[in-house]
Amino acid sequence: MRARRMRVRSASGLRRAVFRAPILLYRWHLGWLLGGRMLLLTHTGRMSGLPRQAVLEVTGRDSRTGAYHLASGFGPGAQWYRNIQHTPRVTIQVGRRRMAAVARPLGPEESGRLMAAYALRRPRLARGLMRMCGLKTGGSAEGYHRIGRDHIPFVRVLPDEPSGNG
Repeated sequence: MRARRMRVRSASGLRRAVFRAPILLYRWHLGWLLGGRMLLLTHTGRMSGLPRQAVLEVTGRDSRTGAYHLASGFGPGAQWYRNIQHTPRVTIQVGRRRMAAVARPLGPEESGRLMAAYALRRPRLARGLMRMCGLKTGGSAEGYHRIGRDHIPFVRVLPDEPSGNG
């Protein structure tokens, strides 16, 4: 089944509040409860210049470089994604570790490859992400590759000091 080309729905209202709730865990120094599968991304607002935060799922790791892979589930229009394009210097917190890092958007083909790999490792979460974003795919690797390539850009976040926790 071919992925439908459509605009990815952004979070608003109650949905936005639910997605932003994990930030409170980090503010209360309880981010470690989320383990290594989530990270707090502190980025700079492109208009205000003020620090902004988002808690994102780590969709993968590069054990060679220590880089974290993140997906912009709400597409290229997500505020954090637009902000890191303007100012790639960020701070991340994974568990109890805070690190300075550089966030770089990946190209469409690499985003597609990472989306397909993520769907293979975490099929239930990948299906949920598709539902949440209003995207349809047949569940095949090719379908997920198209979704990543055309709708869900990925980002590589490379800490200044690589972590050995691969």
